Amino acid sequence: MAQQTMIRALHDGLREEMARDERVVLLGEDIGAAGGIFNATQGLRREFGPARVWDMPLTENGTVGIAIGAALAGLRPVAEVQFADYLFAAMSQLVNEAAKVRYRSQGEWSCPIVVRAPYGGGGGGPDHTQNVEAFFAHVPGLKVVIPSNPADTKGLLKAAIRDGDPVIFLEPKRLYHEPPGEVPDGDYLVPLGRAVVRREGSDASVITYGAMVVESLAAAEVLAGDGIELEVVDVRTLQPLDFTTIAASVHKTTRAVVFHEDVRFGGFGAELAAFISEVCFDDLAGPVLRVGALSLPTPASPELETAVLPNAETLVAAVRHLTTLH
Repeated sequence: MAQQTMIRALHDGLREEMARDERVVLLGEDIGAAGGIFNATQGLRREFGPARVWDMPLTENGTVGIAIGAALAGLRPVAEVQFADYLFAAMSQLVNEAAKVRYRSQGEWSCPIVVRAPYGGGGGGPDHTQNVEAFFAHVPGLKVVIPSNPADTKGLLKAAIRDGDPVIFLEPKRLYHEPPGEVPDGDYLVPLGRAVVRREGSDASVITYGAMVVESLAAAEVLAGDGIELEVVDVRTLQPLDFTTIAASVHKTTRAVVFHEDVRFGGFGAELAAFISEVCFDDLAGPVLRVGALSLPTPASPELETAVLPNAETLVAAVRHLTTLH
């Protein structure tokens, strides 16, 4: 085991996959000499050469389109988009092209691309902090991955690169440099489609992902002081979703809170809440609660961003409310 930051885990995962498989290529804006806006690809062009690390112009639509073409030609492209907000510029390529290749060809073709993008709060204002997961999880044919710690970041990224279908890999940028975590040595994968229980509990389940896993664990410590044991379920991949682990947790605790950083209205949490209500109805001792951001663009001011986005304190209040209901 080694202590690493998430950004280092990303770098090492990319490097290991490039060394393992010569079909893996990287493309994006300033990812060569500059190493990308957050330095995830620093030094990789020097090590693997310009034929494997492609600097792209300012065109997300073009970057994703070229990645799709390269995948159809037999490569394993990993495209970096500087902020997830800019994925909307490539929406047609992702939704109308990449997601449909396997279906339109009756399985004869596939589109093994990974599109990496930093997302969520942590500064940057309304154009650099959007939570975009619900848009892409809605699309048949796209896989959506959101890690919450360095070890999962590396393992999930390597699994995504080896997957045969397009993967949107969203990275909570507020976690890039903290908290660091233990990352296993050697080659390892974290399979897509498997949630994990980060903390065992008996009084309520919080179903969450990304940066809100860290907030959930902090909330669990506070609630433990009240005698409330919160179980924290990290879904890790939104598509495919591990329904079994979620249902087992709710069956055990009988209470559920769905918690994400995205705007509460119409967020991915609504899908989670609907599933729990449909499948776990007989287990529930109270309503399924959803905790998310206010329906506002994320402010540039750090103080206002804190007021708009949910956090551990928000979750603590929701769980306290839920556990008082009969």
